[in-house]
Parts: sequence; structure tokens; C-alpha cells
Amino acid sequence: MDAKTDTRNLQDQYKGLSNEQVFAELERGRNNLEVAIENVAHDFNAGTIVRSANNFNAAKVHIIGKKKYNRRGAMCTDKYLEVLHWPSWESFIADQRARGRRVVAIENHTERAEPLSQANFAGDMGVTLLFGGESDGLSEEALMGADEVREIESFGSTRSVNVGVAAGIAMWEWARQCVL
Repeated sequence: MDAKTDTRNLQDQYKGLSNEQVFAELERGRNNLEVAIENVAHDFNAGTIVRSANNFNAAKVHIIGKKKYNRRGAMCTDKYLEVLHWPSWESFIADQRARGRRVVAIENHTERAEPLSQANFAGDMGVTLLFGGESDGLSEEALMGADEVREIESFGSTRSVNVGVAAGIAMWEWARQCVL
């Protein structure tokens, strides 16, 4: 593939490389951040989260429950990072615990939620940010099983932002503390 005619949405240094070569290049500098999505009802939102995870060079994306998501929303970025499917919360959390990861749920419909702006990610070697569906949010099981729950503060009349937007905000806060 010629770099000058490569129309993929890639940074210039990856133009002309095969998908496998792009994956390998990203793997060399992969961040330790992981992202999990629990039964996001709108497939485009899941695709948006995958795309954002790629933008932050997250190590993995975990899809918990419903396996299907809109790859068009991901803009083919799912080819450049590891996407894993877990049929149940139990199988996902067993993996996280076995690898010593801290699961931080992003959810605003619970009293347990604390402000995202007060989260401390710096120096943490294994954070997985967990997101749920637009209307139903995370399951009670996920909320109880997460190590902590954070909410994105709202300043207007709307109670929340779209889950794809929320994921980008939360990943940015992690990157601000851990990468920048």
C-alpha cells in the first residue's frame, strides 16, 4: 500500500502500513489503560468507544454481554487494538481480578458515584474504565463489583452526556494523569 494513496484515518507515520503492521507499531507503546463496555444498547456508541480507546492507545477493549457492535462507528480502529468478548459479568471480573486490575465504573445514576475530577489514576498500573448503556446504565452486578464508581460532573440542565462522549472524557482524564 502506498502512503500517499492510503485513505485510512491514520496518523501519517502509519500510512502505507498493513493493519498488522499498524497493530505491531502501536503495541510497542501501548498504554496500560483498558476499557470495558457492558451491554451498550446503541451499537454506534460502542463503536465510538472502541475508536476513542484506539485514540488513547488503550491496551484492550472488553465487550461484556452482547457481542455485536457497529464497526462503522469504530472506523476500523478495532483492527489496531485487542477487542475481547466476555459473555457475562462474572467471566469479565474474574479476568480483571486475576490480573490485579482496578475496575472504575463511570456511572451517574448511583449514590456511590464520586466526581471523576477527584479520581486518582496516577501511578496506578492497571485501570479498566467501565461504561454501560445509554438509558439503563450499568447493571447492579457491575456497580457492586466495581472497585469504585465515578461520575462526570454536569453544569447544565442535562443530567448526563452520551456514553460515547463520557468514555472520551474519562479516557482523557486517565491520560491527563498518567501519560501527559
